[in-house]
Amino acid sequence: MSAPNKPPEQNKPLPVFNLLPKVINGGIAGVVGVTCVFPIDMCKTRLQNQHIGPNGERQYRNMPDCIRQTLRSDGFFGMYRGSAVNILLITPEKAIKLSSNDMFRHYLTKPNGELPVTRQMLAGGMAGACQVIITTPMELLKIQMQDSGRQADLAKKAGIPFERVSALQVAKRLVRERGVLGLYRGFRACATRDISFSIIFFPTYSLVSDLGPKLENGATPFWWSFVSGLTAGSIAAFLDTPVDVMKTRLQTIDKVGAAPKYKGLVDCVKTTYKEEGFFAFFKGGGCRVMVIAPLFGIAQTVYYFGIGEDILGYKK
Repeated sequence: MSAPNKPPEQNKPLPVFNLLPKVINGGIAGVVGVTCVFPIDMCKTRLQNQHIGPNGERQYRNMPDCIRQTLRSDGFFGMYRGSAVNILLITPEKAIKLSSNDMFRHYLTKPNGELPVTRQMLAGGMAGACQVIITTPMELLKIQMQDSGRQADLAKKAGIPFERVSALQVAKRLVRERGVLGLYRGFRACATRDISFSIIFFPTYSLVSDLGPKLENGATPFWWSFVSGLTAGSIAAFLDTPVDVMKTRLQTIDKVGAAPKYKGLVDCVKTTYKEEGFFAFFKGGGCRVMVIAPLFGIAQTVYYFGIGEDILGYKK
């Protein structure tokens, strides 16, 4: 007697995706992460913006020298110049980035539960594209605050008066001179950086996370989530540094009324290479890795804790 035919295996339905707690998790993760690494980010901005003189002279020799000069001229809180606007806007930025990546991954997952690397890259790229609407003005204003100390030191040495302005004053002036689009100076470079970074980061994070230890319920331990974010952040930050350098230079405003030094992203690339050579594209690269790696390691760990689910009473 032949065995009865087994019913065909049915694909399990995907669990319900709750966006709101993910948004809360992303916002909290962003605030905690950026508060921890902001001083290093400030040094990265100043190192990327300094130009090498005709005799090879530099304002800052390296990151430790930048920290020493900043502490001497601005004090401890000078290391957090521009942090207010960054913390204010990092909440929606990280909320959009992390939660939208999760959402896109959820809907791009095949019925059998598989998520190929190409779809992971697509999900990451779309998440990066979503965040640009917040990232561009946030980065623009943050850079002005971070770089003001460098410009003030140069002006002091040259005997030229220099008036520091607040982020609100910069925002008002840009809107007055160029309309709302003035806050989106360097948009193309910012979009290129964020999309390419996310295409690299999220699949790499997923790969490293899958290679690590698992708890009895199949979940990743929080400490391995941190290691995964640290590793993926380091790789993505280093590979993405040239675009970040271009974005920083395009968004820096040297003085009121001055014409932009670069006509656009392509001109910035050509001019930088002509005047400073190939290695200029990796200025502040070490600082960038030191900023992004712990930032995303911390952010992914905080995101992993699922504080939003606890607040709203959702199952993690």
